Amino acid sequence: MELTKEEFINRVYNYEANPNEWKYEGDKPCIVDFHATWCAPCKMLAPSLEEINQEYNGQIYIYKVDVDKSPELAAIFGVRSVPTLLWIPLEGKPSISQGALPKSQLESIVNKTLLNKE
Repeated sequence: MELTKEEFINRVYNYEANPNEWKYEGDKPCIVDFHATWCAPCKMLAPSLEEINQEYNGQIYIYKVDVDKSPELAAIFGVRSVPTLLWIPLEGKPSISQGALPKSQLESIVNKTLLNKE
């Protein structure tokens, strides 16, 4: 699901209301994929994220943010290159990874970071 600024504020993080404190707005862990339409590695990553979305259906959300359409969101998280993935557990702080990671590594991060499985 592609997020606008308003949807990001409602579903992920209301940085306007909580500028100094991280507060996740969602009810399931999520991945936010900061991408661009012109980015070849982003296009390579997209099918793996789609497969993960289907495999973990109902357990996590996967959101997309186009950095060209939402530069403010990219700036808040210091996104300087795409793809950049923001990994958001239900509790605790988010973490960031950059680059088109292989699907096996994506699954490992989902299990360890988002679902607390080994």
